[in-house]
Amino acid sequence: MRPTRRQLMIGLSAAALFPARAWAAFPLTLPDAEWRKRLTPQQYNVLRGKQTEYPFTSPLLKEHRKGTFVCAADNHPLFASFTKFDSGTGWPSFWRPLDGAVGTSTDHELGYARTEVHCAQCGGHLGHVFDDGPRPTGLRYCMNGAAMKFTPA
Repeated sequence: MRPTRRQLMIGLSAAALFPARAWAAFPLTLPDAEWRKRLTPQQYNVLRGKQTEYPFTSPLLKEHRKGTFVCAADNHPLFASFTKFDSGTGWPSFWRPLDGAVGTSTDHELGYARTEVHCAQCGGHLGHVFDDGPRPTGLRYCMNGAAMKFTPA
């Protein structure tokens, strides 16, 4: 049985609403036009479009000063510098976020389940977390440098 044109249109309309609902669940929500004004094209593509920057391209990869890594979209504190480590992957990596700083969800964009990490304040895509990190957590928060800024202590 083929769906009617009406059923198809209702289904497409409902599907279009789901991303808006997902973004609306965060404390900071802005219209897309405002995000585009606030962010560089690369930041927008990563934070709002869930893209991944090329490895070894972020200046934050070599950032070793004491301080805090914050969300590039809203300056929400994400990671303390002492949790950063060299994972050899080409992306800034951390073994623990600050309490309440990030949220996670499961994505299947590559055909298998991965744990996506987003800013708890604005919902911006930061990267992914893997279970191959160092002690004490055993986790590797593999972040896009374009999604963050560094604030020195």
